[in-house]
Amino acid sequence: MLRRRIALLAGWLAIAGCQPLLAAEEVKVVVVANWENGADSGDAPGEYQDWVEREHLDQKIAVRGAPDAVRRNAQGLYGLVLRHGAPDLVAFILDPRFDFSHTYWLFTGISGVDPNTGSVGSVAWARWVIDGDRARELDDRDIPKGWPYGLFAIGASRPDQLPDNPNHYGSVTDVAELSQALPLNQGLAHWAYQLSRKVPLADDNVIAARRKAWQGYPMAQQPPMVLEGETLGAIRYWHGASRNRWAEDWVKMWTRGQGRFVMTNEESQTYQRIMITMGHEGFVDLKRILVLRSASNFSMPPPGGSSTASIGDEAPGQVLAFDNNQRAGSVVLHQLLQHWAQYRLQIPSVPAPAAH
Repeated sequence: MLRRRIALLAGWLAIAGCQPLLAAEEVKVVVVANWENGADSGDAPGEYQDWVEREHLDQKIAVRGAPDAVRRNAQGLYGLVLRHGAPDLVAFILDPRFDFSHTYWLFTGISGVDPNTGSVGSVAWARWVIDGDRARELDDRDIPKGWPYGLFAIGASRPDQLPDNPNHYGSVTDVAELSQALPLNQGLAHWAYQLSRKVPLADDNVIAARRKAWQGYPMAQQPPMVLEGETLGAIRYWHGASRNRWAEDWVKMWTRGQGRFVMTNEESQTYQRIMITMGHEGFVDLKRILVLRSASNFSMPPPGGSSTASIGDEAPGQVLAFDNNQRAGSVVLHQLLQHWAQYRLQIPSVPAPAAH
C-alpha cells in the first residue's frame, strides 16, 4: 500500500510539471534524526542538535511538505530531522531539486540496549533492521503451557517458528513476503564499524555508577563501546526481561541465526520500509543505507529491579547517547565526503565476519 501511494504521488508530481530538473543537485550524504527538543541548536539537545552544531549545518533548505526539516553545510552534508515522521522523509526524497542516485544515508537515533550485548552510551551499526510490529499476539496469561511468551510470527503456529503456512495471512502466498528481517548492506556496515570502532566515546559518572547494579551481565558493566548488531523497531514501547528474551529470539529467528539483538526503538522499521519502497521506485540506492543506534537506557531492569520503575528511565543516558552517536557516525560521514570522487560510484565495503 505504501509503495503504491508513493508511486501515485510521484506520478502526480510529474503530471503537475514537477519533473526532476536536469540540473538537480547531487546529494552526497544525509544524516537523519528522528526528533529534536525545541530549537535545532542552543538549548537542550535531542537527536539532531549535536549534528547541527558540530557539523555546522547552518544553511536551512525549504522543502515543500517538510518545513524546517532540512539543513546542510559547506562540505555537502545534509541533515534531516523527521519532525513529522515519515512525511518529512518522503517529501525530501521526492523534491525534484535533488538527485539521490548516489546518496549515502545515515539513520541515527537513541535506543534501549540489550544488557547481554552492550551498555548505556554504546553505539551499534546494524546489519539488519528487524520489524517487531507485524506479529500474532496472545496475552501471556492465556498462552499454551510451554510457550515462553504470546508473540509469534504470522503464518507460524507457535513462538520461535518461521512462517510455514503463508495462507494464514490474507492473500499472501509466499513465505518470504512475511519476513520481518529488512537487510542492510553488511559490507558497508562493517566498513563503517571498522572506521569507527576505536573512536573515543564519552562516558558519564552517573551512568558509570549505575553499571555496578548489573551483576552477572559483563557487557552491561562495560564503558560505552562501538558494536555491530541489529536494531529491532516496534511502535509499542516494550520493556522487561520476558520481552527482552522475545526480542533476542525474534532477531535470531528472522536472521536465521546470523544476527543478534542489540538495540530496540520505535521507528527504524517504519523508515527502512519507506526506503525499501523508494529504492524499488528508483529514488534511492538501497545499498547505501547505514543505521547507527546509540543506547540511552537498558531494555530491561537490572537484577532485582522493577520493570515499572525502570521503563522509560532514559535520563541521563539520553545526552550520552546523543553525544556518542555523533562521535561514531561523523567519522564515517567525513570519510565519505572527503573521498567522494572514489565513493560516488564505488560503495566502500569490508567483508563482514560471520554474524552471531
